[in-house]
Amino acid sequence: MTTTTARPSRRLSGRGRKAFLAVHLLSAAAWFGIDLALGTLVVTALVTDSPQTAGAALQAVGIFAVWPMFGTSLVCLASGAVLGLGTKYGLLRYWWVVVKLAINVLFSVLILAALRPGINEAADIGTRLAAGDTTAEIPANLLAPVAVAPTLLITAYLLSVFKPWGRLRTPDRHSAPAPEPAVSR
Repeated sequence: MTTTTARPSRRLSGRGRKAFLAVHLLSAAAWFGIDLALGTLVVTALVTDSPQTAGAALQAVGIFAVWPMFGTSLVCLASGAVLGLGTKYGLLRYWWVVVKLAINVLFSVLILAALRPGINEAADIGTRLAAGDTTAEIPANLLAPVAVAPTLLITAYLLSVFKPWGRLRTPDRHSAPAPEPAVSR
């Protein structure tokens, strides 16, 4: 009689993997869509000749940009972590997964730490512009986030498709523990 102890598998079932993958893809798409809408509104505010249009665009940015974007980034992060832990790719096993994780964590922090104060200021300026204040100026620093964020999100998408760079470290076959001898009676 052979006694073996099986380690519990943390792998997701096929149905579970598909469900988390769908959530991950949809949250990433929503995040990307919010970024594109943010970019459209910021560019509109910067190029229009109408203070009312610029004001409305900046007020709209203040309404939807921060919290929906932060929420989708967290859903994307959580579903990606579940996929990493529940599939063969792992969370810290492949370079492309680590880079995607870093992009997601970095952006989630930057949304609150850097984007939120600028968006709040822009919304206040939008209110002043819409009210007819001709001294209000649109901050040009709003353009950087709307260029960088979609670029890095597309990079994360492409990493998922092409899966470059391989493993962080190759498993050392010589350092694996020797299998326990079978016990027979």
